[in-house]
Amino acid sequence: MFETLKEMLVSKLKVDPARITPTATREDIELDSLALVELSMLLEQELSIHVSDDDLMATESFGAMVELIESRRAGV
Repeated sequence: MFETLKEMLVSKLKVDPARITPTATREDIELDSLALVELSMLLEQELSIHVSDDDLMATESFGAMVELIESRRAGV
């Protein structure tokens, strides 16, 4: 899921791939609240995984975001 999410951020939200590491914060990656809304919608549309932007905002790192998404995917 790490690579899938990284690819979404790079291709859809134009995030610099060098910034995306497991320990990177939202600020490190430059994901503002609007970007998190877009990411939430992309996850729903492309992967059928429901994760709200508020849930994404509550994560402390990119790695934690990946874990959250994986847990939601496992619940499907």
